Amino acid sequence: MTSTTKTPAGRKSTVMDLIDKRSATGMIAFAIVACVAIPNILSPYWLYLAITSVIGAVIMQSYGVIVGRAGVMSLCQLSFAAIGAWVVMRLNLADAPGGLLVWLVVGGLAAAPVGVLIGLPALRVRGVNLAVITFGAAVSTDIVLNAKQFPGTEELVTVARPAAFTSNADYFVLVVIVFTVIALGLAALDKTRLGRSWLELRHSERLAASHGISVARSKLAAFAISAFIAGIGGGLMAGQLGLVVSGNFAMGQSVTLFAIAILIGPHHPEGAVMSGVFGAATATILEKVKLPQDLGGIIFGVVPIFALRSGMSQTDFTRNRKRLAKARKEAAATTADDDERERADAGPPTERTVGAPARPVGTEPALAVTGLTVQYGPVTALDAVDLIVPAGTVVGLIGPNGAGKSTFISAVGGFLGRLPGSVRLDGVPIDRLAPQVRAARGLRRTFQTTLIAPELTQYEYLDIGAGRRLGRDEADELLEFFGCPVGDLPISIVDAGTRRLLDVAAAIAARPAVALLDEPAAGQSAAESLRLGARLAQVPQRYGVAILLVEHDMELVRVACREVTVLDFGKVIAAGPTEDVLRDPAVSAAYLGGADTPDGAVPPTAIVTPTG
Repeated sequence: MTSTTKTPAGRKSTVMDLIDKRSATGMIAFAIVACVAIPNILSPYWLYLAITSVIGAVIMQSYGVIVGRAGVMSLCQLSFAAIGAWVVMRLNLADAPGGLLVWLVVGGLAAAPVGVLIGLPALRVRGVNLAVITFGAAVSTDIVLNAKQFPGTEELVTVARPAAFTSNADYFVLVVIVFTVIALGLAALDKTRLGRSWLELRHSERLAASHGISVARSKLAAFAISAFIAGIGGGLMAGQLGLVVSGNFAMGQSVTLFAIAILIGPHHPEGAVMSGVFGAATATILEKVKLPQDLGGIIFGVVPIFALRSGMSQTDFTRNRKRLAKARKEAAATTADDDERERADAGPPTERTVGAPARPVGTEPALAVTGLTVQYGPVTALDAVDLIVPAGTVVGLIGPNGAGKSTFISAVGGFLGRLPGSVRLDGVPIDRLAPQVRAARGLRRTFQTTLIAPELTQYEYLDIGAGRRLGRDEADELLEFFGCPVGDLPISIVDAGTRRLLDVAAAIAARPAVALLDEPAAGQSAAESLRLGARLAQVPQRYGVAILLVEHDMELVRVACREVTVLDFGKVIAAGPTEDVLRDPAVSAAYLGGADTPDGAVPPTAIVTPTG
């Protein structure tokens, strides 16, 4: 049964809506051509290698999930394949009902919880340390398999293939079908919140958490799904060979396949196929051209280093070039970014008539922080800070560099753990909640440094930020309101200033109670900064979202903020209406180092953006 969801516009969205029709059609057409042509063209020996290559491509798709999508270093995928093979051979020996097709699924399901178990350390360690842990799992599996043979090997009971796929030619068709189904499933998964969360995890776990994404759940899901796919691949290998031994899943091969994954990029279907062919046929090709087999090890060891240095696999590089060329043509065909912003500056924005309704403004303060204290050893970064963000307002948080503004944002967002003091959102305590839970409850934030995955389009990033699939009209309205270019453009060709605006748009798209904006005007010109300030001032009424704005640009603060709180060395030195606070002698002294007039006050125009 096909699951359906409602889009904001009320249109039903099916699983098929998640799949790019053109890519899916091409993939299915390629699979059909391969199933018809290859068994009739290749000799039995090369047909056997073709089967091995496709099974390798299935297993490489598991690397595509955990390494290519989630960015986690896993060196034990063949251990999951071994579990799938073991289960298939055990069910075959017991003559279990269902046959190989059912046993493949059972083998994958048996590998999934093991994947979750091995993924648990990934919640606290990452990088090389995690790679060592997963390699240890591969070594342990190797030891166990060497000590205890696979079921059926002693009895010489080979795995029975389905009646329709008994010959190698027919079995090739079966493995191609399995590969294609998995590839289409992953393509649909890529368009879901889970699939896109993996991209954010690969680039920044903090950004993912700020969008309400559970880092732990996403990582464990990646391990479980990759283990499931690898388990199916192991079962297919058992069906191909009839009997398998521990040497088919040696720990060294896991490392080799990981290197291939880094080099080629099996998170794309063509990359998985290339990886499978590369892994299965390299030794044969080297033998045919009379080159030493050690050359393959050198290739697997050296070439991925260059891929790691560039930060991009071969298929990523190829796709990115095509995508950028297409995007630049689209950008050139539309009105330029500057022209769009000039038109937006000609008058107030039109009334919003699309998308989700504005969030209702409650009677409680949207955000109430009391006695918040942050200490790093002997250094007190925040000293019993009190701050109120009334519902339906924009409040500024200003102060010189090092005053503790970004620390305050991180502390309120839950990124610094449990701290002295209280944080209440819409009157409800959120002190004990993790960052992603606070975000889901209605507390969103942006960062000083943009951390957006460059592979995404602006539309896709807005979907992640909103936590739902936005209608095209609603997304276009948000982009136009904040002065961003057309939504189909990939993030990789959008300038840094526009990325910051996109961050703000994504935070507002979620309709939170409060959006914590950390220097959103960085990288903007003076005119653009003022324009952003005017837009931010309209956000509470237009979208029902209160804002706490951290900013150094005092002109923007004047335009956007009704009230301002000033921090200096972690303490609140002033709070109240914006103009009154900016005229406060203590504020002038904090920014400029002293008073410049007899009464200790300076005119508002003297308070400028600090440097350094």
